[in-house]
This record gives sequence, C-alpha cells and structure tokens, in this order.
Amino acid sequence: MRNYKSEKLHVAIIMDGNGRWATQRGKPRLAGHRAGMAAVRKVVTRAAEAGVGRLTLYAFSSDNWRRPAAEVEGIFGLLCVFLRQETERLREQGVRLEVIGRRDRLPRTALREVEKAECATAAGERLHLCVAIDYSSRHAIAQAAASLPQWLNAPELLQRLLTEKLDADGGQVDLLIRTGGEKRLSDFLLWECAYAELLFTDRMWPDFNEADLDEALDEFRRRDRRFGCVTSAPSPAVPRPAPHPAATHAAPELTHPVCPPALREA
Repeated sequence: MRNYKSEKLHVAIIMDGNGRWATQRGKPRLAGHRAGMAAVRKVVTRAAEAGVGRLTLYAFSSDNWRRPAAEVEGIFGLLCVFLRQETERLREQGVRLEVIGRRDRLPRTALREVEKAECATAAGERLHLCVAIDYSSRHAIAQAAASLPQWLNAPELLQRLLTEKLDADGGQVDLLIRTGGEKRLSDFLLWECAYAELLFTDRMWPDFNEADLDEALDEFRRRDRRFGCVTSAPSPAVPRPAPHPAATHAAPELTHPVCPPALREA
C-alpha cells in the first residue's frame, strides 16, 4: 500500500455514470445514485489511508437542476441519508467535511444536514473532504472576480488575487479523475485544474473502488509534471518581457521566478 502522506495531494473526482450504471442493469436511475454512495464511502476511506490531503467530489452541478424533479429530489434525499449515516464515521477517521457551491438553493433539510456534518467534523485533520453541491466553476470565478476592487486592472495582480480567493474553497488540483467514460471537465474546478493531471476511466462510478484509486495515484506518480519548466535547462531561460506601460498604471509590481523551486519535480 503506497502512502502519499508527505505530498498531501489534492485529488478531485467527477463521479459520473450512476444513471447509466443503473440503466444497464434495468434499475431506476436513483438506484445508481444509491450505489454511488457506497463508492464514496470506499474512496474516502482509502484516500485517508493513502495520505491524500484533499479530496473534492463533484456530487451535484448547477446544471443538474435541469434533471427530472423526482430524480433531483431523490438525490438530495440520499444526501441527507448519507450525512446522517456517515458523519460519525468521518469524524472518527479524522475527515473534515466541507461543502462548496451555492447554498441558497439547497432544500432546507439538506442544508441543515450539511451544516451539522460540517460542524461535527470541523476538527478533522487527516483528510479534507470537499463535496461540490450546486456547484459551477464559472459561477465561482465570476463571484470571485466581482468581489475584487473595481480599480484593479493589472492582469498579474488580478490573477494572483483570484487564485487566492478560489484556493480558499478548493486549492489547486493535482489529479483530476473522471469516471463513466466521458472526457470533459463539465464546469468543475476550471481555475484550480490549470495544471492538474487528468485521468479518464470508462469505469462507472458505482464500480470505482479502492484499487482504482490506488491505480490512479500510481499513474499520477509516473507522470512528469513540469509546470511549463524543464527538468534541466542547458541554456539560460528567456527573460519575461516587460509589461506594456499602459498595463501597469499604479498597480503593485509582481515578480515571479522563471521556474519556482516549489514547482520543480525531483
């Protein structure tokens, strides 16, 4: 069993395929979502054992409100059941639960269960479990941008401040996994996945288990992450061009090394 504790990776998962998994077995779609809950339990436990620092699960996108009302109601009912059943287990495992996304549209009962679970697990330090509910990355980026001062017009400073605001919710993603065979991000952590390693699998989410997570983490370790740098530079790097005077104005000057040491892979 490989342990990644020293790295404290941020792993994000688009849990796709619940409905198709159920349809293939002649069951209602909600049965697939119920089976997906068991997969969540397995993966969260394994992530904590493997030393993953942050695990973000895409549970319900803002676009999912367009699904049939009965399915949406069933999903939030399962969420309440899951939180009631699993909160104490999460607390015992040292897992801190946090829900990201909009809360103003959540059913009252679901919101109450979310807040209770967050409060009960607040002291967890082993794994930070983020669950994205009624989440849209484009909305999150727009909200973060709208909260910045209107006079801000220096692109580099704007980028830094946006990153700080968005990192407060999720942090930069190291590995993004999508189950179910689709190969797209679906408005999930778009900013935070700028340098994420992407892994797509045909396995439906209810079938995704501990071994699949281990395999994904092993694949991550085999990849060479350079963040735009090179492993060895035989010639001096080309200096970054000076910004155009019209773009500087009175904004604070930001300086960045060509290849920050923290981003170099050993």
